[in-house]
Amino acid sequence: MDPMISVLLIVALAIIVLSVFFTFFPFMLWISALASGVRVGIFTLVAMRLRRVIPSRIVNPMIKATKAGLGLTINQLESHFLAGGNVDRVVNALIAAQRANIPLGFERAAAIDLAGRDVLLAVQMSVNPRVIETPTVAAVAKNGIEVKVLARVTVRANIDRLVGGAGEETVIARVGEGIVTTVGSSESHKDVLENPDLISRTVLGKGLDAGTAFEILSIDIADVDVGKNIGAQLQTEQAEADKRIAQAKAEERRAMAVAQEQEMKARVVEMRAKVVESESEVPLAMAESLRAGKMGVMDYMNFKNIDADTSMRSSIGKMSDNTKPDKEQ
Repeated sequence: MDPMISVLLIVALAIIVLSVFFTFFPFMLWISALASGVRVGIFTLVAMRLRRVIPSRIVNPMIKATKAGLGLTINQLESHFLAGGNVDRVVNALIAAQRANIPLGFERAAAIDLAGRDVLLAVQMSVNPRVIETPTVAAVAKNGIEVKVLARVTVRANIDRLVGGAGEETVIARVGEGIVTTVGSSESHKDVLENPDLISRTVLGKGLDAGTAFEILSIDIADVDVGKNIGAQLQTEQAEADKRIAQAKAEERRAMAVAQEQEMKARVVEMRAKVVESESEVPLAMAESLRAGKMGVMDYMNFKNIDADTSMRSSIGKMSDNTKPDKEQ
């Protein structure tokens, strides 16, 4: 074998061996830890590799904690990492809390982090309160006028209630409830426009931050606008509904009247038919009486005279009825 090829193979093998060696034995990280005053054994770092823990995720935060004088241990950080927590964020939060004189222990910070909340952001909010702007809340005063209110809520994180405490959505909902209650209990919308601090006092007096992860410092009314006249609109809609009901009832009565009229007409037609039928039986009865000798010829002539006299009187009565309006004119 060519000596040059042998040398290249030996060099490649050495590089591979050194890569595998330094992968399991992170000497540079171990040296950095020793230089920073962190006492961690090389075999401890190897054991982290075997437990599928990235040593740099533990050692680098440990270096920061040691420099800050937090007094944490490798086991605490590693157990939090294995539990699925963010070790670097927890250490940063502990350092920030120490600098701000906020009492916060590692176990508490780890619990907050594992609960899904940003513990570093919570510490920052404890030092620098945050302003939450509510959406425009519409409420109606007793006089029926709509009032639209926009509020800004200044909150500070309450570290003791971060685990199990409600979030920003609850605070916004409670503030909106307080706004609706205040406006709804006002006699007139002008009272709200003249004294918008009524809303702030009512909301703060209710203790809306109870059970939440925040402490409400102040509530400022940013904007108050007058909306629609809801009372007049409701009255208009009620009047329109009453009109439709009245129209429906009138239509029902008209339909009943038309039905009764049709029924009366049917009865009149039926009665006329019976009269005609009865009149058609009169000649037959008279003929039968003549044949039977119950009525004579003179009786028949008297009947005809009476019938003609009745017809004449009826004609004269109709003529007098037709000429009476002309005489009055």
